Amino acid sequence: MKVILQRDIPKVGRGGDIVVVKDGYARNYLFPRTFAVAASGSALKEHIARAAREKERDGRLLASAQADADKIADLTITVTAKVGGGSKLYGSITAQDVADAILRERGLTVDKRRIGLADPIRSLGQYTVPVRVHSEMTVNVTVDVATDEELERRKKVAAAEAAAAAVAAAAAEAAAE
Repeated sequence: MKVILQRDIPKVGRGGDIVVVKDGYARNYLFPRTFAVAASGSALKEHIARAAREKERDGRLLASAQADADKIADLTITVTAKVGGGSKLYGSITAQDVADAILRERGLTVDKRRIGLADPIRSLGQYTVPVRVHSEMTVNVTVDVATDEELERRKKVAAAEAAAAAVAAAAAEAAAE
């Protein structure tokens, strides 16, 4: 007998599957417990329509996830933290901190459970953290943990490099004239 499973049943199938089972198993076990319905008539038409709706919805979700993945692909997040002696942090950087940083940087809300941070980050450095935007799609985000002093030093170095590049461009322009 063909039946449409309403839920997952071990060794038989997953919810929504159309499977063939013995008549007695269907009548005496599956139907009384509402684990399945007969795959005929309106139940079969409804199942086919539901499957089409789910496929369309999954396509929309995948497209949305792709757009989100494009937003955060190759993203480098800088998180500031206080350190004790050496490079050990006073606290730790958790998945929630990474989610908040992604929200600040790109305006994209990411659930902390979708951030693949096995253990909290407890020291300075750069870490690659996987972010699952869809069940079929994962994007890596680089998390740079630094102190406020290190960020100030980086800004000064960047400003000095920009000034040197401007002077070199002006000298090249003057030499060209």
